[in-house]
Amino acid sequence: MDAVVIEVDAAGRVRLENEDWSVPTLQERRAIIYAATKTIDELEELIEMLQGAHRGT
Repeated sequence: MDAVVIEVDAAGRVRLENEDWSVPTLQERRAIIYAATKTIDELEELIEMLQGAHRGT
């Protein structure tokens, strides 16, 4: 299932695109954390590439 996390509150509830607030299951929390970590890694790689291009390397 592909879903877009719109918001997360301090209580750990999430609001997915076109859905109401809910408490994710353990499996859903793990999937959200995995996807977020992967996105962070991809963004860090992009930043490094852009900074390298700016420096001319």
